[in-house]
Amino acid sequence: MRLNNTPVLETERLILRKFTENDIEAILEIYKDPEVNTFLPWFPIETMEEAKTLYEEAYAREYRKPRGYRYAVCLKNDNVPVGYVHVSTDESYDLGYGLRKEFWHKGIMTEAAEAVVRQLREDGFSYITATHDVRNTHSGDLMRRLGMNYQYTYEEQWQPKDVPVTFRMYQLNFDNESIRRFDRYWILSEVHYVEDESELFADVRND
Repeated sequence: MRLNNTPVLETERLILRKFTENDIEAILEIYKDPEVNTFLPWFPIETMEEAKTLYEEAYAREYRKPRGYRYAVCLKNDNVPVGYVHVSTDESYDLGYGLRKEFWHKGIMTEAAEAVVRQLREDGFSYITATHDVRNTHSGDLMRRLGMNYQYTYEEQWQPKDVPVTFRMYQLNFDNESIRRFDRYWILSEVHYVEDESELFADVRND
């Protein structure tokens, strides 16, 4: 796997790079909208001071580690972050993302996530996972567009909001281990089951 931290990526419309101290205002814009944060575990932030704290704890601290994948998603025309794509470096290799509401339904997050997935494949990852609240069907659509496969559904008391959430877990294996499944959430959850995909995923919408 890549040892240098967060390589810059470019697509037709986007630059994916590290967040910097100059992006505090952009971080506030991304994380303050209650609708954008509906299906995320944390509460929306409200002040520049909170944005500075989030930058230090969620980004600057991670960038000091030997490797990492925490991207600011920026349009090429101004290089200002409008969203983010993260991949955890624990054994889940969990893919997460968020995007300002005014940029929804333009294919931006699909374009960004596809670039990150290509980089992970090149860097020797064996697999990635992703989860979404069952109510957030658009997120599931994005996971399938990335080539991810539904694995199972489970319940969790999500923190820090402390609310019960039913999640669907997806996985994409980059090697030939087609039967590999990341089972940590299944094991930890008392309520888990496999749904009938033919009934759940009849149509795929654009993000």
